Amino acid sequence: MSTTIAAATVTRLAALPTATISDALDSLGLHGTLQGIAPLTFDFRAVGPAFTVQYEPAGMERGSVGDFLDDVPPGSIILIDNQGRTDVTVWGGIMTEIAASQGIAGTVINGVCRDVSTSLQQGYPLFSCGRFMRTGKDRVRLVSVGSGLTINDVRVSPADIICGDADGALAVPYAFAERIADIAERIEETETRIIAAVKNGSTLVQARRDLGYHDLQWKS
Repeated sequence: MSTTIAAATVTRLAALPTATISDALDSLGLHGTLQGIAPLTFDFRAVGPAFTVQYEPAGMERGSVGDFLDDVPPGSIILIDNQGRTDVTVWGGIMTEIAASQGIAGTVINGVCRDVSTSLQQGYPLFSCGRFMRTGKDRVRLVSVGSGLTINDVRVSPADIICGDADGALAVPYAFAERIADIAERIEETETRIIAAVKNGSTLVQARRDLGYHDLQWKS
């Protein structure tokens, strides 16, 4: 997939709800939903290629948090795996300020964040398993940047498309992104037509039957 096509596909996915994209993933038998990760506010929406970051417990070594930010391309979604830990944070106010100024599209964390008010003030999209004030500095260490991650049984590779909105976050495999966009757009159109049909006098059962609603998630 060329850079031009990838950018166009990101734009298309950005116009779609994660619920519809999830249905499209189901139709291809793909598992991409990042369970347990939610936005700080329902207004947050973010779509972009994944910039992957992996942490692990620091042990006896001193660890740092956030030094990778200098290397994140604008428009990326930073995807951080801190193994779902809720006792130490791996994202805070300094990182939010810098990420927002560098045009990074958002951050998705398998773990917790802090300095929530900064994210809300900046309007910087932040998705996490929760919030907690205890620093991860010297408690976790950076293991890898730009490597594949497995979060809640979902394998995510760098450049896979991360999508987040009020319903949570998911990953669209890069190789399937264009096809997923095609399917999701058809699903969205079908659901819009069902609503219109019911408003024009059809029953919901009949509208769903006529427009093939129950076949939308059949594996293609």
